[in-house]
Amino acid sequence: MNYETKVADLSGVAGVQVDDVEFEPGRSRRRRILIALAVAVALIVGGGLLFYGGGDEAVFPPQEGEQVPTVTVVAPGRTTIQGAISATGTLAARRPMPVGVVGEGGRVVSVLVEPGEWVSAGEPLLVIDRSVQTQQAQSSAAQIEVARADAELAQANLDRALQLVDRGFISQADVDRLTATRDAARARERVAEAQYRELLARNARLNLVAPAAGLVLERNVEPGQVVSAGGTPLFTIARGGEMELLANVNEDDLAVLSVGATAAVIPVGSGKTFSCQIWQISPVIDEQDRQGIARCAMPYDPALRPGGFASAEIMRGALVAPQLPESAIMSDDKGSYVLIAGNDDRVERRNVQTGIVTENGITVVGGLTGSERVIVRAGGFVNEGDRVNPVVGNAGRQAPAQ
Repeated sequence: MNYETKVADLSGVAGVQVDDVEFEPGRSRRRRILIALAVAVALIVGGGLLFYGGGDEAVFPPQEGEQVPTVTVVAPGRTTIQGAISATGTLAARRPMPVGVVGEGGRVVSVLVEPGEWVSAGEPLLVIDRSVQTQQAQSSAAQIEVARADAELAQANLDRALQLVDRGFISQADVDRLTATRDAARARERVAEAQYRELLARNARLNLVAPAAGLVLERNVEPGQVVSAGGTPLFTIARGGEMELLANVNEDDLAVLSVGATAAVIPVGSGKTFSCQIWQISPVIDEQDRQGIARCAMPYDPALRPGGFASAEIMRGALVAPQLPESAIMSDDKGSYVLIAGNDDRVERRNVQTGIVTENGITVVGGLTGSERVIVRAGGFVNEGDRVNPVVGNAGRQAPAQ
């Protein structure tokens, strides 16, 4: 049986060539299968080339007019900022003077001053019972009289012996003995006088007096109390009434402070502002909170109570640097950074070092020149390398390129 087979025209399919073939009986079935396989392979290869190849041509090219996010930027420039460091601390007496018993002490008869009173140098603060000490002083004074009488008697005996020695009634040995007796008596007189002065000095130390003029801050004694040396101070006096603020300052800010800097101090609850001047900066840093003490002196005022809490604004001089709003500065495990819009309007990361904080923003002391276009807001919604449409927020105009 003869079969006539019509073959589809595949000459237009890439990679397939069809010649005029005269089919013979028995072989036509096998040829149709081979041709079908060739067509399938050609279609698969062609689809792959269209999907993966084509050089730089993408299967889904970007659409024209694609939208990019609009971000608010600012070129901060460089601003002269009157630097100020915020600190808190405790009020205290600049020169506290603890006063206690330095002698043997005794029973307190009366207390003469109260906290908050002013005292002058040498003014008595309390009275200690000294009845026993008075008797001891009188006894010592009597011993002086006894020693003086013995010395006078010894001198008289020596004088008489010297008159008789020329007549031969007294030997030179007797004169020497009487001379030694006279010298010993005079020495005992001087010892008695020294012991008497010692007792007077001891009794004088019972007079607890103010070592210098100042304001009484504390009183830790009551009448009838028995006091002795080495115990708790009975009084604390602020010399001259001078006060100070012990301001806690972190180690970065402490490094830029200097003696003589001024500060405005506001005690809690007073509502008043006082001026003080730093007179000492701590040479050590606390290992726990990484802070040091700046001691700021000020004159007395009734609103300044030692032990009270206060805040301070310490002037640190003028600083010329860029200043950014808080929203523009971000941080991660690598530190503080900002995002800027580069010349090609693509987002770039810039690591920065922040400085003092003011009402107008945060000072950037390192990492920026001030001419960059810094993304103020929406920094958290764009990534490094993204294309953005930067717009100046305040001026409402396109930010100039760097």
